[in-house]
Amino acid sequence: MDFEPAISVCDVCFAYGEEEALHNVSFDLPRRSFAVVVGPNGGGKTTLLKLLLGEIAPRFGSVRVLGSAPGAARRRVGYVPQSVVFDPSFPITVLEAVMLGRVATRTLGGFSRRDREMAGSALSRVGLDGFGARPFSALSGGQRQRVVVAQALCAAPELYLLDEPTANVDAATERDLVEIFADLAKEATVVMVSHNLGVVAARATHLLCVNRGADLHVLGAQGGETSLRPLDKGAMAVVMNRNPEHIEHLLEASLSPHRGQHC
Repeated sequence: MDFEPAISVCDVCFAYGEEEALHNVSFDLPRRSFAVVVGPNGGGKTTLLKLLLGEIAPRFGSVRVLGSAPGAARRRVGYVPQSVVFDPSFPITVLEAVMLGRVATRTLGGFSRRDREMAGSALSRVGLDGFGARPFSALSGGQRQRVVVAQALCAAPELYLLDEPTANVDAATERDLVEIFADLAKEATVVMVSHNLGVVAARATHLLCVNRGADLHVLGAQGGETSLRPLDKGAMAVVMNRNPEHIEHLLEASLSPHRGQHC
């Protein structure tokens, strides 16, 4: 149902052995949001994505994705990694690589005409119209990343999880991809890990700050108290909030035990 959050995380705690990665994390992300996830290296961003994908389970608390357990929702989620690892000698065309996004929808037989049409449409959407017959190995790094995005588009998911998808592309490609992600948020929910707030500042609807805990902000253009102000048109941006008292509550949550005990 549309009134259900796309993502609901409640009192989640997760640790790798004795090392706690996330503590007392709770937030609800509305559907058709474009949320940018920020935080320091080692702060828990990747752990959070793994929880949402159902690759790991929380030690405490609960995670709901599209109204279901993460594992049950996996086919309705599109995932784009930071970079793609591939065998350059493997003979696959760009169109075939994109159609792999349709594998989860197939039960028997090969790809259908509809699959090919959706793959062609996805390539056009990421600016690679006419590239379908080219070998995937012949593409540049930025073009390969566009293909990975097209692969996710081809599956027509309800939720996109993007793990720094623009980290290894040039500035022009990064701007193009961010525009595509913002456009996708009109029909699906987009969650993007990024270190470049300067590019996404004007397009995101939510900001999720993750550093062991998590703090979800509605950005100013959507009526929230938080705004992002790019600095010198570069990668950096200032995060401004009209009501900073929430920081005290976050500190209290980060120090308090989870249900009477620490992870």
